[in-house]
Amino acid sequence: MPASWLSKDAAQRGGRAVLASSSSLEMAAPAVGQVTEVNKDTFWPLVKAAGSKIVVLDMYTQWCGPCKLMAPKFQELSEKHHDVVFLKLDCNQENRPLAKELGIKVVPTFKIVKDGKVVNEIIKCDYAMEERLSS
Repeated sequence: MPASWLSKDAAQRGGRAVLASSSSLEMAAPAVGQVTEVNKDTFWPLVKAAGSKIVVLDMYTQWCGPCKLMAPKFQELSEKHHDVVFLKLDCNQENRPLAKELGIKVVPTFKIVKDGKVVNEIIKCDYAMEERLSS
């Protein structure tokens, strides 16, 4: 895909697309093999739609340097692990209620969700995340 077709945000991520989900009406099931951008309205419906699949949520902010460093690795993991649903939540003002509900204290934070419940979290920049996900 030519770079001119990419959004500014996708171009900053090295041309890797992130599926943005803006309405629960658009969601039949979470996408596999890619990262889906969620918000306070779409997160829980996508978690529910994931069923018994593990969901990994990357909680980040636009200004966070370590978050930007982790984004390409997170994308690679989504392309490698099709049995896992990968979601991203921008912890901006609009999504603050969900971030607070999930207990975010620092970014990046990765929440591991199974059957609708947070079962683990990885805080800060963790390049060994793949090994931790498989344990």
